[in-house]
Amino acid sequence: MPLKSLLSLVLALALSLTQVLPITHVGHARGRGGLPLVRDAEIEELMRIYTRPIFRAAGLHAGAVKVHLLQDSRINAFVAGGQRIFINTGLLQQARTPGEVIGVLAHETGHIAGAHLVRMGIEVNRLSTLAIIQQLLAVGVAAGGALSGSRGGLQAGKAIMLGGRSMLQRRFLAYARTQESAADQAAARYLERAGISGRGMLAMFRRLANRSIASLSRADPYVLTHPMPMQRIRNLERLLRKSPHFNKPDPPYLVWRHKLMHAKLTGYLASPRKVWRQYPKSDTSQPARYARAIAAYRVGDSRTALRLLDSLIREKPKYPWFHEMKAQVLLESGRLREAVKVFSQAAKLAPRNGLLRLSLAQALLAAGGKANAKAALKHLALARRWEGERPLLYRLKARAHAALGRLKEAELATATAALLMGDADLAIGKARRLRKISKKGSAIWLRANDILNAAKRMKRL
Repeated sequence: MPLKSLLSLVLALALSLTQVLPITHVGHARGRGGLPLVRDAEIEELMRIYTRPIFRAAGLHAGAVKVHLLQDSRINAFVAGGQRIFINTGLLQQARTPGEVIGVLAHETGHIAGAHLVRMGIEVNRLSTLAIIQQLLAVGVAAGGALSGSRGGLQAGKAIMLGGRSMLQRRFLAYARTQESAADQAAARYLERAGISGRGMLAMFRRLANRSIASLSRADPYVLTHPMPMQRIRNLERLLRKSPHFNKPDPPYLVWRHKLMHAKLTGYLASPRKVWRQYPKSDTSQPARYARAIAAYRVGDSRTALRLLDSLIREKPKYPWFHEMKAQVLLESGRLREAVKVFSQAAKLAPRNGLLRLSLAQALLAAGGKANAKAALKHLALARRWEGERPLLYRLKARAHAALGRLKEAELATATAALLMGDADLAIGKARRLRKISKKGSAIWLRANDILNAAKRMKRL
């Protein structure tokens, strides 16, 4: 593998939470569009609650940093694509306290605040330049040996190439280890400024260290992207115990939310049999009933699901996500009017949640009628404010406009959705048709022209 490609691969993995094994063992990277993203309004809101004080302590604008959920059973989190944090569902399911998740998010925030991705990219380019120089020197030595008929010159050239690559890899990995240590130190500062205990962070990182000790027992510490586990834990413990907040307990509300998150992820991702085993009927706690309601919904037992959700709503009538779950069950049971009513209640309780507005718009369109289509467009306009440009949003806009007989607007929304999904051919076809049937210079004609040009550029890339 060319050195620059190898370093780029490590760059994608180096800011990961988990210990990366020696460089020769790294080789499985998913292609573009291969990330199994999970969208859930309730869990995403909890991540915002967890990160808000951390971002403030780091001097970051909360709206500028996005936390994405990945459906992956492994404990891991990483930063990528600028100010984006990716966190595995496996980490959320195995974290025992809110503090464990908050500590991980604080570490990843340290990477963002320290501009580590940008700096690492600069380092990759710098080392790639050095690699080119070394390759030229090696070629020169080998060429000189070939001209003189010396096999020693050829061997020397090969040795320079291999030795140069090994040296550059080690320099890059040393740089990555420095950034990991810097992110740990930054996380400790953010937690202290935010008045949050670092006990959870220490517990999570200690668990990770204990898991990796066996696999790293014979590893060369100079070919790892992270510091050696026990050394890292000692440094972390020294930093975190200095804080006056170290023994501060997690707020009860966050503990409750954390348990509901566990229950929801288990209800959706585990087999129904495992859900019943982990949350038996004898467990009447709210998280247990939540998990059983979701498992019942998944197997088509809407009666049991609704009974359990109604019991939760009676106890916590202002918690929007019990209403949202009930509305989803009603929607998929064909009880559309009831679903709209319950989704509307959830939206009143969480008025600034774009994903919830999308669900409400979906329910309104499923219910049918022009009045519902007009209402759906209003909710989609609000969703766009918080969700941004999403293919689903424009697909729903297309349905709403079509229901109202606005065929040009429906075609424009479909073309926009196609562009956002990367379907250049569909976007071009829709945009060309719109230009033909629209008045030149009109708002729709201009927008269609923009989509056409953007889709053509996409095809050339």
